[in-house]
Amino acid sequence: MIHKPLSRSMYPYAFVVPAMALFGVFFVLPVLAGFVFSFTDWHIDRLFAPVFNGGENFSKAFDDEYFFLSVRNTLAFAVVTSVGKVVLGLVLALALTKNLATRDFLRAAFYFPYVISTVAVGLVFTSILAYQGMLNGGLMTLGILSEPVEWLGRTDTALLATMFTEVWCATGFTMVIFITGIQAIPKELYEAADIDGVRAFRRFWVVTLPMLAPAMTIAVTACVIGGLKVFSQVYIMTGGGPGFSTQVLSTYVFKTFSQGRLGLSTAMGLMLFLFVSAIALPFNRYLRNREVSL
Repeated sequence: MIHKPLSRSMYPYAFVVPAMALFGVFFVLPVLAGFVFSFTDWHIDRLFAPVFNGGENFSKAFDDEYFFLSVRNTLAFAVVTSVGKVVLGLVLALALTKNLATRDFLRAAFYFPYVISTVAVGLVFTSILAYQGMLNGGLMTLGILSEPVEWLGRTDTALLATMFTEVWCATGFTMVIFITGIQAIPKELYEAADIDGVRAFRRFWVVTLPMLAPAMTIAVTACVIGGLKVFSQVYIMTGGGPGFSTQVLSTYVFKTFSQGRLGLSTAMGLMLFLFVSAIALPFNRYLRNREVSL
């Protein structure tokens, strides 16, 4: 048996070393450090003298009513925006896989908001939804409103406004995923359905939707994870206000960190990671099992 020289056998792995080193320094080490510091009484005033306090940070988080409010807002944001992005993305994908003259232009137009900076999107929609913004002006011109509404300044509309902005911004992403899935469906299935006299709506349920199961898994999982981790849209548009009505987990962790409570914010960050994992991983497994059954 001929053995390759050790230097040659190790040669391909040498290309992995830089990537693994960067991954270790900028991801693995911070995660491990965060896990350790989440069990300490670490404050900005004692930056270099953290004190181990067991699970006290987690107890404080569970005793904090605003922490649970941020959890509720996060769940509401994730559910509403995920449903909106998946449903609208699927509708757009079904429409833009037809033979339309403007199909390529419309695909680019609907996808374009997704590649814009979330900061820019947040600032633009903050201006549009302002008291004297474009939305109030248009609705008053049409006679729908008699006076302007503080869309981002009211506790009953602020969170909905951020949800709408997120759906507008990211629907193009799910649209592209579904377009790719639809184009991968064998045309023979549609031809067989036509021969059997299956109507268009029924054909969608028995052919298109089951064959889109892999694309649906990717789209739904990405939307749910993105919704649970949301930060930029909420922080830019409302900062968690008015009051705590739009506070989500990411913004609350940032708020706590900004107050100098480093150990507590690290513990909340760890809880956010576990929270996202506990929802996303079983949900993704369920969707993958559905792919097999379909």
